[in-house]
Amino acid sequence: MSVIAKQSTKIKSDSGKEASESQTYWITTFGCQMNKADSERMAGILEKMGYVEASTELDADLVLYNTCSIRDNAEQKVYSYLGRQAKRKASIPHLKLVIAGCVAQQEGESLLRRVPEIDLVMGPQHANRLELLLNQVENGNQVVAINETQILEDLTTARRNSNVCAWVNVIYGCNERCTYCVVPSVRGKEQSRTPEAIRYEIEKLALKGYKEITLLGQNIDAYGRDLPGITKSGRRENTLTDLLHYIHDIDGIERIRFATSHPRYFTNRLIETCAELPKVCEHFHIPFQSGSNEILKSMGRGYSIERYKRIIEKIRSLIPGASISADVIVAFPGETPNQFRQTINVIKEVGFDQVNTAAYSPRPNTPAAKWPDQLSEAIKVERLKELNSIVEITAKESNSKYMNKVQEVLAEEINPKDPTQLMGRTRTNRLTFFPTIGPLGFKHKVGDLIDIKISDLRPFSLSGIPLN
Repeated sequence: MSVIAKQSTKIKSDSGKEASESQTYWITTFGCQMNKADSERMAGILEKMGYVEASTELDADLVLYNTCSIRDNAEQKVYSYLGRQAKRKASIPHLKLVIAGCVAQQEGESLLRRVPEIDLVMGPQHANRLELLLNQVENGNQVVAINETQILEDLTTARRNSNVCAWVNVIYGCNERCTYCVVPSVRGKEQSRTPEAIRYEIEKLALKGYKEITLLGQNIDAYGRDLPGITKSGRRENTLTDLLHYIHDIDGIERIRFATSHPRYFTNRLIETCAELPKVCEHFHIPFQSGSNEILKSMGRGYSIERYKRIIEKIRSLIPGASISADVIVAFPGETPNQFRQTINVIKEVGFDQVNTAAYSPRPNTPAAKWPDQLSEAIKVERLKELNSIVEITAKESNSKYMNKVQEVLAEEINPKDPTQLMGRTRTNRLTFFPTIGPLGFKHKVGDLIDIKISDLRPFSLSGIPLN
């Protein structure tokens, strides 16, 4: 951590607030589920310190951007937000400006040179140290915290955005070296939490009435490989499979999900466990990234497309009706038209329920960014457009199996566009909308598990009617 001294003065704003009395905050989160979970923890820390959430970003005394650098467009969006706040700070000197997350880790002190109005730059590993770092800011310093460190356990301070579903981090960081990915350099080495700490957090969530938890990791199938434990038979303990067994009996928790998986480590034993444990939902998010073995090798992914298809076949043989979602990158350096077609063919063959798509974006300090065979923006746009049209078709075809079927839906919130509707997800992760009042007059509420007969299909969501 570096601390850059600056003049420490308490300057009153037009509202008469002193810097030490600032009490409102605003967090904007970019990127993945891990960032969302980090933001919940940082919001909890701020509220523990006495801050309250502002009604709007422009009313806040502290603005925190939790950033993502996995795509260039996400990174550039952060800079546009920063410019707006830098102008605001010129007239509101007590405003604190915090940049957290992956862009903060990636850029470090260079962020201060680009936007000198920033008070605190902090990487993802420092999320639980927010109070300590802000105290340094209160002492009149600009702070940069991007050094690799042991992540502190923090089970009590998250301000969760849902009262029904909760993220639970089980492993931080990533040891993989995919040639396109900036994550290992910005999130650090893998650090698994102990099974006991994870179970304790979930038990506390259950006592608060949470019904569903999602175990999170950048590479969740790697959970436990940095923890001690080998059985007498030579099998490693403390794997994700063992963790699922360990937490499955917690009273009050009705559903368990996990993300994000890596095909290299997705084992038959894990699939068998998911089939065996009734609380584990029938949804698997397993990125395949490309349908070409040559591109997968260039990406450093460590598996073949044949291996990936065998995983899907195993899931569907043991868990009929399971939904499969994935991530795909098109226009990777050197990708030929034929290799792109191989990706399209995999999407059609597998029949994914959902696919997150992206055109390749060169990222700092990654090998692929330096390769000479970069594809043009025009090719990226063309291939991504074609891919997205195929994904929409396959998603709609996959949705057809739900028509007139009854699905268990966990009501997560009121539909913000229609207060007469609830919205939630099926066990297979399909977003579903339905009336708050069923045909028998029963009024359903957030947190209820409800049997819904599906009556309307869209590519990425469903609608239906409660059975009671």
